[in-house]
Amino acid sequence: MSPGAPQEGALGEGESARDEVLQPQQEREAAGEQEEDDGVEVEEEEETPTHLPFAPSSELLDDVTTVDPSYTISLIRQLLPQGSIVAKEFSAKQGDPEEKGENSENGESAQLESKDPWEECGCILWDLAASKPQAELMMNNLVLEVLLANLHVTQSPRVKEICIGIMGNLACHESLVDAISMQNGLITTVVDQLFLDDSACLSETFSASVSWAEALLPDEILSRVLWIVGNTLNSTLLEKSIEFLSTIIDNQDVTAILLQPLIKVGFVDHVISLLASEIEKISDESKFDRSASRDLIFHFMEELSATDICLEVMSSSDQLIQVLDKIIKLPDKFEVSSYCASVVMILANLLADGKHIVPSLSHDLPFLEGLFDILPLVCDDNQGRNALWCILARLLAQAQGIDMNSSSLKQFVSLLLGKFTLIKDDLESHRVDKVDLSAEDTYLKHGISTSLSTICCIMERWIAEKSSLSEEEDPLTESTIENARKLLNYCQNYDM
Repeated sequence: MSPGAPQEGALGEGESARDEVLQPQQEREAAGEQEEDDGVEVEEEEETPTHLPFAPSSELLDDVTTVDPSYTISLIRQLLPQGSIVAKEFSAKQGDPEEKGENSENGESAQLESKDPWEECGCILWDLAASKPQAELMMNNLVLEVLLANLHVTQSPRVKEICIGIMGNLACHESLVDAISMQNGLITTVVDQLFLDDSACLSETFSASVSWAEALLPDEILSRVLWIVGNTLNSTLLEKSIEFLSTIIDNQDVTAILLQPLIKVGFVDHVISLLASEIEKISDESKFDRSASRDLIFHFMEELSATDICLEVMSSSDQLIQVLDKIIKLPDKFEVSSYCASVVMILANLLADGKHIVPSLSHDLPFLEGLFDILPLVCDDNQGRNALWCILARLLAQAQGIDMNSSSLKQFVSLLLGKFTLIKDDLESHRVDKVDLSAEDTYLKHGISTSLSTICCIMERWIAEKSSLSEEEDPLTESTIENARKLLNYCQNYDM
């Protein structure tokens, strides 16, 4: 399919259309089913061709170095589109007499669904390609030419998936990347597969494409990548696409080529919208649970927030702030507990860059309450815990620095007294050795000391205010004031 907008009838708009998009090809699994390519009928072969050496045992395949090279070559031979130019080149290279198969009229290989020799041989090659010696052997025996020839003639999504999967495994070997990239027409052919509507094939295309960043530069291709990320209902494809984008962020050379063009076509906003959509599904039991994908999206957003050019866009996104706000204010955080560390890491980065966000959040008491509730959920994640204490330090200092009226002061004190146990439990379970503090420990110490100092100021002011009033003016129980003194005393005497 040539690059461009999805064809009418193949990909529609809206939720109902997306239900039909990028779904696994269920019919592939039907045993004994046959496929026609361009009107070429396929006949099922009952026996393995006589020229195919015996396959090694499954035990031997676990150690691919023991696989006889002649077996690997014979597998490649089985993938040859009969009558094609590459079939003749392969025969000449191997010194074979030229053979013409039964299905050679239109240059297509016989490809049967399910119990298909082509599929079976292709899947074995797919596994073997993960081994460097086997990959080098394949490269020396025209495997790329054979795979390209199949991609050019087949209409079978399964065949395309296998071909691209083999290419992806070959491209995992650094020593082969240059040779693969120089193969005439290969990069263009692989990137063109991004315009297919088959989830399995797209998943393999994402795996294979990251090695050829420059080929992805056209806006129509980058837009297609983001469209897939935002619209697929297939969890495997979503995870593959997020991993693909994550690789772009992690690889400095690829980042230099693709990140700015991706941002130009709305990369960051697409990911934020995807995150917002996934969060909406948490409370909707009718929606398919994709907790693993959600976890991946949160970690990816965390990566983006650590990238200056992405953080600039994120800090001005009201939608992202709303998503984080919703998660932090959830009364029951059980369903999002595994994401909380990423949530506070993202928020900490946003507050450092988007200082305009701090004033509104600092007086949002339900938001502050939610942050304290996250303390036990990130107790085993040092980075998440450090980020949380630094968020609290920034917000509490902002709140205390602005004159509070008596009502606001009372609400803050009530919140802090209610979270005293959480604060104490966290601090007592994470005593830091004062000797040879790491940079991370120093960062944490600053966040905790600033937070406790601010809590002290708030409690001192409130206690002084209450002490000046008579019981008739403020019938506050002595136990409440005593609790406030305990919190104040704890914060004043806490020794890092």
